[in-house]
Amino acid sequence: MLLEGKVIIVSGVGPGMGQSMARLAAVEGAKVVLGARNKDYLEEVAADIRDKGGQALTQKCDVGDASQCQSLAAAAVKAFGTIDGLINSAYMHGAWNSVEAADVDEWRAIYDINCLGALRMAQAVLPAMKQAGGGAIVNVSTQASVKPFPGEGGYATAKGGLTTLSRQMAKDFGRYGIRVNTTRMGWIGGAPVWGWIDREVAGGRKREEVVGGVTSDISLGVIPPEDDCARGVLFLVSDYSKAVSGAVLDINGGQYMAP
Repeated sequence: MLLEGKVIIVSGVGPGMGQSMARLAAVEGAKVVLGARNKDYLEEVAADIRDKGGQALTQKCDVGDASQCQSLAAAAVKAFGTIDGLINSAYMHGAWNSVEAADVDEWRAIYDINCLGALRMAQAVLPAMKQAGGGAIVNVSTQASVKPFPGEGGYATAKGGLTTLSRQMAKDFGRYGIRVNTTRMGWIGGAPVWGWIDREVAGGRKREEVVGGVTSDISLGVIPPEDDCARGVLFLVSDYSKAVSGAVLDINGGQYMAP
């Protein structure tokens, strides 16, 4: 199995790709540590993992709070002895406004969660990874940071900062054997996107029109399924990517192709 015996923390486990990554990591043999603000939802996902024979631990965590990030890392070490991988998928989107209508205080909060939250988590796991002689961190970013989408200015800007932070982490943490990479996600075929499509259809649009508007410039012609997107992220915490650090992997079905 791809992650056999590894201890993987996933932050921001919610109804989107976070829960998918946690479930798939467990299927691939990882001991999974789930962090997010909604403890009830974490327990629901963890129970499903355990019912299927996997190992999962939950810890309520707001990545805006350094002490909670430290507690999440400490819980992982107490339960499983070490930390091999960290996937930073916690995020805050904010209002869908144009830049001219941006609320500077809201943008500050968005940056604090999307970028600095990943920094807090990385600092929290660093001692355990250093002691273990290495590890892997993946920071989940967005295609909107390179292919602007209306209303995503604050979110995209913060995630663009996260991509730069990842490279700085890769440079600074490399001496400890810690790899740091970024995944830049496009449309993800999971509950959030399906819910948006359903709302558009409920508002009077035809489903094929809505879906076609999304897939028209995706090379593969489909909205990439959530589990397939999650597997792309998990590849970067696996030993199959041991020579990869400081890289950005675009996971978007060919909608955006980096130069």
